[in-house]
Amino acid sequence: MNPYILTTLLLGLGLGTTITFASSHWLLAWMGLEMNTLAIIPLMAQPHHPRAVEATTKYFLTQAAAAAMLLFASTTNAWLTGQWDILQMAHPVPLAMVTLALALKIGLAPVHSWLPEVLQGLTLTTGLILSTWQKLAPFALLLQLHPSDSTLLVVLGLASTLVGGWGGLNQTQLRKILAYSSIAHLGWMMLVVQFVPSLTLLALLTYFVMTFSTFIAFKLNSSTTINMLAISWTKAPALTSLTPLILLSLGGLPPLTGFLPKWLILQELMNQDLAPTATVAAMSALLSLYFYLRLSYAMTLTMAPNTTSGIMPWRLPSTQLTLPLAASATATILLLPLAPAITTLITL
Repeated sequence: MNPYILTTLLLGLGLGTTITFASSHWLLAWMGLEMNTLAIIPLMAQPHHPRAVEATTKYFLTQAAAAAMLLFASTTNAWLTGQWDILQMAHPVPLAMVTLALALKIGLAPVHSWLPEVLQGLTLTTGLILSTWQKLAPFALLLQLHPSDSTLLVVLGLASTLVGGWGGLNQTQLRKILAYSSIAHLGWMMLVVQFVPSLTLLALLTYFVMTFSTFIAFKLNSSTTINMLAISWTKAPALTSLTPLILLSLGGLPPLTGFLPKWLILQELMNQDLAPTATVAAMSALLSLYFYLRLSYAMTLTMAPNTTSGIMPWRLPSTQLTLPLAASATATILLLPLAPAITTLITL
């Protein structure tokens, strides 16, 4: 892609998200979300492969439906209450519609089925943008909603953690596994978004760091399936030893960084007298942990069938930057000891 066009599209992505961040009016927020969608569509269709075009079309249709639903809900709210202000969304009907529209935007269960299919058709780089940056604007709006009844968000959260765990079990494609991982993580965030918004923000940031590390590690390995991961040890032994730690952190295994948000969320759910919800969420984390362990096992404890002469492929010097991966992997693996400082910041 022409660098000038690429720069324009990336600036459009940034501008759309910034407009949504800065808006207090529903029309302006909707406009920012639309700019975001329109800016990423050429990036998604860039490979000109039928699979990429199909994924782009699916993404466009779901995002257009979510945006239309959001606009309809905000108009209904203005009709019922006379308010266009985001913070003044008080009527339960438009509030529920906006919540479902934003759930469709980010891919929460039960409106999640587009996400694995779309992510599977994209390159790893575009998939990374879709899994991280594209979640920011809808989340900024979700954090500003103040529902009087938290049942809908808890139901969406629990459904997402369960679907994210069950859906990833039978997958062999890494991008689909990461899509179900995204659904499960977003479900954890939804469980506490109405109780402690700062904790949701912490969970979102740690998810971004861990997902960034995972996508970059797979990109450096040029891996898109579990079988390709199994032969990556001959290409990059150091990266192969690091990637399982990143995956287990994504699964929320102590003493890695990914355990921190899960631990704090379960603690908060217990404080809110939601012990059954916390139990179901913790059990669903085991489902997710299984497929991360499966990937780690494939990378480190299996050896692909090779002839003696064909075990070691050419290892040419990598032309890709490894500094971003080094920084994000360090944060993904080693931040748990800072838990007391982080919890102090949350409670301020």
